[in-house]
Amino acid sequence: MKITPVKLKLSDLVKGYLEDESTNRVVAWDGKLEVRPEYQREFVYNDQKRDAVINSVLNKFPLNSLYFVDRKDGTYEVLDGQQRIISICRFVTMTGIAVQIPDSATGGTNRMNWPHVKKFYPGFLDYELDVYVCDGTEKEKLEWFQVINIAGEVLEKQEILNAIYHSAWLTDAKSCFSMRNCPAYRHYGKYFAGDCIRQKYLETAFRWKADDEGIDAAEAVATYMQKHSEDASADELWRYIERVFGWVSDTFDPYDKLMKGVEWGLLYNKHKHDRLDPVAIGEQVKTLMADEEVQRKKNIYEFILEGDERVLNLRQFSESERRTMYARQDGKCNICHHEFEFEQMHGDHIVPWSRGGKTTLDNGQMLCRDCNFEKGAKE
Repeated sequence: MKITPVKLKLSDLVKGYLEDESTNRVVAWDGKLEVRPEYQREFVYNDQKRDAVINSVLNKFPLNSLYFVDRKDGTYEVLDGQQRIISICRFVTMTGIAVQIPDSATGGTNRMNWPHVKKFYPGFLDYELDVYVCDGTEKEKLEWFQVINIAGEVLEKQEILNAIYHSAWLTDAKSCFSMRNCPAYRHYGKYFAGDCIRQKYLETAFRWKADDEGIDAAEAVATYMQKHSEDASADELWRYIERVFGWVSDTFDPYDKLMKGVEWGLLYNKHKHDRLDPVAIGEQVKTLMADEEVQRKKNIYEFILEGDERVLNLRQFSESERRTMYARQDGKCNICHHEFEFEQMHGDHIVPWSRGGKTTLDNGQMLCRDCNFEKGAKE
């Protein structure tokens, strides 16, 4: 890859800055710079990081180098530096944005917007950015994008995959799952875990759909993206997600905040054809929610469908309770009656939780490892 260093004044960078919410397109430098190409992430800087960028410029501290790609038609696209560029351009061109500026006289800070900075720091727009213009193949561009650390915001794995498999299909999928106020956030945000801007909704949807299509490769999301990268649109993915949460809404009603982050797609893939009784399930949910033995309430829904008690993280006997039972049994296993050291024995429920047993001393006993494993869930 050929790399050419250039200087770019902020006065030139902010000229013609535009954010088009309908297309998610962001341009700067009088329309010559595509700030957010298809493979780029959304804006993720918080106020503190944005303020750090502005203060670096005010103090004429060097910012990390930016990388642009030469498109060979008089325009460029940002390879690295989107977060810093948007921070600067929004501050200069949008009203209502104020940053914390350290005050050396008082030791505190002052909140200043662009008109104040323009008045008291007249040289702000003369600041020059160090830019490297890259000229190479598409493969070289994407490989370089993967290894760049953007001002401390390490790329999420899904963001890297977006760079590798960018296409019209992916752009459509991102419009559904990874833009601010996207349809997935508006309709199903109460179910999805993570931040849609950092691609968590998109990654989850891909992972669920990959499982639905029987893709069980170690890199299932990458395999799914490669398989569908030439699709005309992401309509099939969106319809699948609508089916998933339609099934969830019909099966588990009413909604509870613990339903956020459950692997609903994976459960739907396995149980969508089961004959389920929503009324009976609702009663079971209430019972399990009220059961103090159940330590991991979020997994109640998985337990109801799968029947695996281990996901509930049922309350276990404390060390104090186990020592009390050990002393009560004179250090002997309550089944084989052989003596064991305390560390060689397990606390066990005489009546298992599945049969109504509770984690109380009168329902507890100490068993050796072999007897405990052989007993299992039997009384």
